[in-house]
This record gives sequence, C-alpha cells and structure tokens, in this order.
Amino acid sequence: MTMKPKAAKYRTRRNAPKAISPNDGAKNSTGDSDGASEINTVAKELESIRQEGLTGRQLRMARKLAQRHSLEATSDFDAVRLLRARGLDPFQRPNVAGVQSSAGNENAQPKSVQLPQTVSARGGVPSEGASPAEQREREITEIRQDIARRRRKRLFLLLARLSVFVFLPTLIAGYYYFAVATPMYSSKSTFQILTADGAGTTPAGLFQGTAFATGPDSIATQEYLQSMGAMIRLDEDMQFRETFSTENVDPLQRLKPDATNNKAYKLYKKYIKLGYDPTEGLIRMEVSSPDPLDSVAFSEKLIEYAEENVDQLSKKKRRDTLEVSSISLEDAKQERRLAQQRLVTLQEGSILDPQGEIAGIRTLIGNVEIQLQEKQLALNTQLGNSKPNRSKVEALQGEVAVLEVELARQKARLTQEVEGDSSLASKAAEIQIAQADLATADLVLQSALETKRQSEIEANKQVRYLSVSVRPVASEEASYPKAFENTLLAFLIFAGIYLMLSLTVSILKEQMSS
Repeated sequence: MTMKPKAAKYRTRRNAPKAISPNDGAKNSTGDSDGASEINTVAKELESIRQEGLTGRQLRMARKLAQRHSLEATSDFDAVRLLRARGLDPFQRPNVAGVQSSAGNENAQPKSVQLPQTVSARGGVPSEGASPAEQREREITEIRQDIARRRRKRLFLLLARLSVFVFLPTLIAGYYYFAVATPMYSSKSTFQILTADGAGTTPAGLFQGTAFATGPDSIATQEYLQSMGAMIRLDEDMQFRETFSTENVDPLQRLKPDATNNKAYKLYKKYIKLGYDPTEGLIRMEVSSPDPLDSVAFSEKLIEYAEENVDQLSKKKRRDTLEVSSISLEDAKQERRLAQQRLVTLQEGSILDPQGEIAGIRTLIGNVEIQLQEKQLALNTQLGNSKPNRSKVEALQGEVAVLEVELARQKARLTQEVEGDSSLASKAAEIQIAQADLATADLVLQSALETKRQSEIEANKQVRYLSVSVRPVASEEASYPKAFENTLLAFLIFAGIYLMLSLTVSILKEQMSS
C-alpha cells in the first residue's frame, strides 16, 4: 500500500519579508513539546561541536560548503551540524565535497521515489510569499552584508591595533618633543692641526704641512676630547655634571647628582660631538647644553685641552731628540778638554818643543858627521903616503875619535833616557799622539755641534700648532630637540616594529593552521 506525498500547509502572508524555514514548519506540525525537545537536541549538538576544538579554517570550510548546498546555518557550528545531518563531511575540500555530494544525490535518487517516506519541507511547495529569485537575492544580500560587516570589524581591529601600538606611542613621543623636552643650545667650532714651515725635498717632506702629515695627530686629539679623562677635567673645571643636574632639565635628560662617571660619560658623548674630515684636515666640534653661554664656555675649554694635547704629542719626541744631541755635545766637549789637558801636561813635563829640539840635535849630528867624514878622509890621505907625518896622523886620529864620541853622544840624546825620564823621541811621540787626540776631539766636537744644530731644526719642524678656524658663538635659538624630525622618526620606528610583529604572527598562524 502506497501513500501519496503530502506537503505541509502554513498560514503565510503574501508580503512576508522572509520565507518560512523548515524548522518552523516542523515545530508547527509536531507541537510545543516536540519543538522544545528538538531545540534542546540542537543546543546539545552545537555544544558538543564547540567542544571538538575546531580551527577557524575548518569552520570557514564548513560555512562555505553549507552555502554551496543551500543550507541556512545560523553559525559556523550550525553549518557543521547541518552538513553532518546531510551525511557530508564538512572538512573536506570543496571539489571533493562537491563530487561526494553529487554522487550522494545520484545514489539517493532511487531512494527518494520509495514510498512511504517523509518529505522535507524544503522539497515541498515553495512559500507563496517569496520566490526562489527573491530568496537567492536576499541570500546574496545577506552574504554581502556579512562580508562588509567582517571587513568593517577587521578594519576596526586594525585601527585599534595601530592606535595602541603606533599612533599612541607616536603621540606620546611627539608630546614629549614638543612640550616636555628641554631645549638645547649648541655652539659649533672648527680647528685644525698645522706643522711648522720648512718642508724638505725628501718623499716624506713632500707631505709636510698637509692633512696627510697631521692626520694621526688630529685623530689622536679627537680621541682625547671624546675620552672620559677629558670629561672629568671639564667637570672639575666647568662643573659639567652640575649643568645637566638642575631642575630646568627634563627628567629624561637630567643627570642625577649621585650619578657615576659612566653615566655622566654617556651624557658627555651625547652632547659633545666631534668629527674629523681627512680630506681637509679639519676637526669639527659641536657642544650642546641647556644654556647657550655654558655651551660656549665648554667649547673654549675643550679647545684649550686640545692645544695642550697637541703640544704634548710632539713634546716628548722633541725633548728626546734635543737631549740626545745635547748629551753627545757634552761628551765631545769633555773628550776635547781631556785631550787638551793631556797635551799641556806632556808639554809641561818635558821640553816645550820636542820636535824643534830633535831637529837641532839632528842638525848637530849632521855637522859632526860631515866633520868626521872630512877628518877620516884627511887621515886616510896621510896614511896613504909612503912616509906619513906621524904628528899629523895622530892629530887626525884624535880629532876622528873626538868626533865619533860627540856623534854617539848626540845620538844618545835622542833615544836614551835621562835621569829616570823618558827619551826625547818617546816624549815627541807622546806629544804627537796627544796632538792627534786633540785634533780628533776637535772634529768630534764640531760634528756634535752640527748635530745639535740639526736636531734643533728638526725639533722645530716637529712642532704642532692648533689653529682655530671657527670660534664658538652663543646660539640665540635652540638647536635640539628637532621635534618634527624626531616625531616622524618615532612613527617610522613604531610602524616598522608593528609590521614585523604582525608579519611574524601571521606566518605563525598560517603554519599552525596548515
């Protein structure tokens, strides 16, 4: 026995704004008790679905699949429930789900003609108040409104995040720079280090007086002015720390009275800036302070420190060079003095002119030898006669003997010691040695004098001078802080941080969902 399919009848109005859902028809047909039990069942199913811990990606897939199958779901969880009630997997991909749904419909087609069966309200007669085209248009409108609502929500959340993480910090930074920050007055100065004139012709001398010659000195001076030692000297002379510890300085820039030297040094490096230009050889210095007069005073004091440091850089080298040449000159003078004293001592202890005495003795020896030769020649002539004159021979022999004795005595005066004293030849030799030593000492002294003079010239060339090109002048307007530039920089920094964090969070969410 078969039964004809029947469609449920409803009391509907012609101009109803909304079609009657199948659930409402079921409630009207089954009564109040059945409707309450069905509502409880639906609520329990929704609660169990919420307990499953489904991700946002899965819920979005279920919502899209329910819209594709024309299921009116009140929420993403309701979409999951309705799909499961239809026998569809809500978490399959759309193409797979579409294939399964089409296959399921084809398989279910023979079952739909079997009778008796309960016909759903959707497959019945459409409502008289809304046509399918109107219902489709209304659903499209609802989808568009939902999309617009979600876009507005996302835009609102984006603006809220930007306001909290970007705009609000930028506003606070701008308020500080424009209204709270203490104005700083800066004074600028420029100076350079020069060498003495008189460049040489050597390859090294070609760079004398240029930036290449004073480059290391300029860098050393810059490093000294940026050191903690310069800060301590400036604090002792000009009360640097007290200037930044007054109540006129804002709390962020104020230095505590009991602050350590390290904290004061950080503040010193912040407000005293130096730069060296190697192409021009100039050192540029900028000093900032809450008072323009203090900035000028600090600049003048630092320039004095730089002058002292420049003088100390070459002072030791010049002093060492002059000391070495002075010591060499004193040694040469002392050696010459000793040589001269030795010569005078030798001359005082003997004949004043040993060479003249020796020359006289040699002259006597020559005369005696000539006389001796003449007498010997006369003696040999007498002895050569057959009958020599004996008296003449004896006289000549006596004269030859006397001359020989005299010749021996004169020669002995040159070589033999007399009364414990050295010989005349040895005394002459000692005096000659003393005179040679004195001549050598004179040469050494002359060389030492020349070396000393050259050392003084080189020392003068090594002198460094600090020439101030631009003197510091008190500023009438505050140079820092640059409120607009600093505010813009703060905005860019906060925006960059927010962008990096948002990208990191998005990447992590994508990886976790996939």
